[in-house]
Amino acid sequence: MERVNPATGEHIETVDAHTDAEVDELLGAAHERYLSWREVPMHERCELMANAADVLRENQEEYAQLMTEEMGKPITGARSEVEKCAWVCEHYAEHAQAYLQDETLPSPPEAEAKVVHEPLGVVMAVMPWNYPFWQVFRFAAPNLVAGNVGVLKHASNVPGCAKAIAEVFREAGFPQACFQTLLVSGSKANEVIEDERVRAVTLTGSEPAGRAVAETAGRELKKTVLELGGADPFIVLDDADVEAAVTRGVTARLLNSGQSCIAAKRFVVHDAVYDEFIERFVAEMEAQTVGDPTDEATDVGPQAREDLMAELHDQVERSVRDGATVECGGEPLDREGYFYPPTVLTDVPPDAAAACEETFGPVAAVFRVDSEQDAIDLANDSTLGLGASVWTEDLERGERIAREIEAGCTFVNELTKSDPRVPFGGIKDSGYGRELAQHGIKEFLNEKTVWVQDAQD
Repeated sequence: MERVNPATGEHIETVDAHTDAEVDELLGAAHERYLSWREVPMHERCELMANAADVLRENQEEYAQLMTEEMGKPITGARSEVEKCAWVCEHYAEHAQAYLQDETLPSPPEAEAKVVHEPLGVVMAVMPWNYPFWQVFRFAAPNLVAGNVGVLKHASNVPGCAKAIAEVFREAGFPQACFQTLLVSGSKANEVIEDERVRAVTLTGSEPAGRAVAETAGRELKKTVLELGGADPFIVLDDADVEAAVTRGVTARLLNSGQSCIAAKRFVVHDAVYDEFIERFVAEMEAQTVGDPTDEATDVGPQAREDLMAELHDQVERSVRDGATVECGGEPLDREGYFYPPTVLTDVPPDAAAACEETFGPVAAVFRVDSEQDAIDLANDSTLGLGASVWTEDLERGERIAREIEAGCTFVNELTKSDPRVPFGGIKDSGYGRELAQHGIKEFLNEKTVWVQDAQD
């Protein structure tokens, strides 16, 4: 596994993958730990998770710099990511016991029926590079406090982050093998999924990766949660506060240098405000600072890998050939590293790459519509359904439209985001299952029915 600084193209380190024997040993240790970990009282597991939040905050700068070095995240965003991980740890430390209380059911006379929540065992997490800490902690925090143990197969370009995360839990006092990192390739991951000691799998990543994991897990009858790509619509209606929509829209598109599944990618703008929106939006996109991710003044850092930048540019070029107009950006920057500028495309045909594919970088496609219904129809004209955002001064109208959007989460007058307090996930080709909140902690639990009947005379 090669560690490469995307801001410079400089090779940092080669990290050896685990051997088959090492993987077998790690899985064995995970299963053995699960057998004792599930018996630890939940309040003790929650205390350890609160400790993990402390470890994250105490080492915030170290972890932030590690993310910036390995995948190019602007340093201010990296620090925020560490803080968000601490937040999710605190959230489950505080709320897990309430989330998992026994549920009493309507029962017949002289009997009591209830649902109790029991862990499944070893849960494997296949995680991406774009939020190398957050994606892992939003899986690990609920599952560890619930009594499962975790094994992480992280993206091959962030092995340093993968090892650092495992160390967080060790420093927090979690017993050995509660959470372990497997340094293995994607092809090896399928073998791990097939191992009988692994009882469930969660993946955040591309649609092809999700299909492969689901196929393997399905053959083994193992539960999966998939959070895949997004082509999130950002709808600006005729009564929207255009200035606010532009400000949040730029953030929604450029957060994490545009490399986010829940980034706003398709801007659907009503004709009545279209000209004003485009003028302001292009000006704001052009005003963003692209540069060294270690510089706190940087808004947009490099793309994480050279091949990813090339793929993004190919999507732009194909869209332009099909008739799209470049309002700003549109070419890789002529400098060291993998930098692509904030780019705005208009006149995008409905079958162009920027309309039909997920653009995983700082490229916004803007569409003009004549009516509210046209906006809804265009927003739903996608195989993906992760998130959506609706902008209007009429909150009742906004909620009504939000309910009509085919997505796992919709926001009115706010950008799409994940938050420990609310469930997160998609529909259609964006995946299935939920993370976070009460819904997420229950995904990898056995919701067992317990029926207690009075003894008959």
